[in-house]
Amino acid sequence: MSDHAVIYTDGGSRGNPGPAAAGFIMTDPTGRQILGRGLYLGEATNNVAEYTAMIRALEAAREHGFKAVRVFTDSELMARQINGLYKVKSDLIRPLHDEVRALLMRFSSWQVTHVTRDRNSRADALVNQALDLRKDVESRPPSARCAAADKEPRPKPVSKKVRPRPGTASPIRLAVLLSGGGTTLLNLLRCIDEGLLNAEIPLVVSSRSTVAGVQHAEKAGLAVRIIRRKDYPDIDAFSKTLVEAIDAATVHLVVQAGWLCLWELPPRYVNRVMNIHPALLPSFGGRGMWGHHVHEAVLNAGCKVSGCTVHFCTNEYDRGPIIVQRTCPVMEDDTPETLAARVFEQECIAYPEAIRLFAAGRLRVDNGRVRILAPAGGPS
Repeated sequence: MSDHAVIYTDGGSRGNPGPAAAGFIMTDPTGRQILGRGLYLGEATNNVAEYTAMIRALEAAREHGFKAVRVFTDSELMARQINGLYKVKSDLIRPLHDEVRALLMRFSSWQVTHVTRDRNSRADALVNQALDLRKDVESRPPSARCAAADKEPRPKPVSKKVRPRPGTASPIRLAVLLSGGGTTLLNLLRCIDEGLLNAEIPLVVSSRSTVAGVQHAEKAGLAVRIIRRKDYPDIDAFSKTLVEAIDAATVHLVVQAGWLCLWELPPRYVNRVMNIHPALLPSFGGRGMWGHHVHEAVLNAGCKVSGCTVHFCTNEYDRGPIIVQRTCPVMEDDTPETLAARVFEQECIAYPEAIRLFAAGRLRVDNGRVRILAPAGGPS
């Protein structure tokens, strides 16, 4: 099988919002169909349906082992947003957009192109079929050869941990806290699955019940707890419940992955909770500075360089000791979306690096400053 997939995606809503469906056709470069699906979504908008089709198609391409993708869509708006040519203004669409970008970054190369609706008729037909039947549908490949391709064994699903090789340390146990699309969780799972991070994740906590990060965690077979700040009368009660859940999982390190809630760290978790911020702290941090707000502030300030910061958490937003920072250039024509994508590439490197340093016992905090110690047996 070629390592290159060609995908056509479509989404539609009868009412906007109204009954909605997403669909995609996946072929190899010769045009041989491998998979075709129409997914009934219930009530949703056109844009949600378009992005959902893209997400499901990219997930399927990964499951089939493709290394590169060319995607065609008749949604010109979505194509422009994904390529960083148009700002994502909707709070509803932004996490879906971020999820698409994170999935695309997992391929060695990718291309998303707008085509006219007449060139996307097969995906469009699957969407309408799912809408008419109000259920998921599947398109059979048009030949026996295609059917055989569709039955090719798929890679194993993302695993929760990597078993250590003889002579290596046991996996570090992580609790992952999230509030959104779960792109950082997906990156950690990829690193674990590819043997780049010797870790396991016995607990994921989400401060929101309906975000994509919860779905990703459940799909990976991880234990998920929903602990919402609004369900508790004060921060003390919220923090108590959160800490009890973390304690029960018996973890070594708590990893905040797009977690937006301040909580009170008990003394035993000091320097055992990490966060990643999409800017170079101490600039552009603090309450309300997350996601696109950070990137907009960086661009408005005229910065020439941005990046990400991994730091230990304290009981103040973005004020803990800095562990790892990575930088990237800010381009003259950047939008918050294009800058976010470039920063996220550095986040995917920085967070696993910080976790590996913690697991190796190479981080020491002296007077609010993190010292990175030499490896055991290395130069002092």
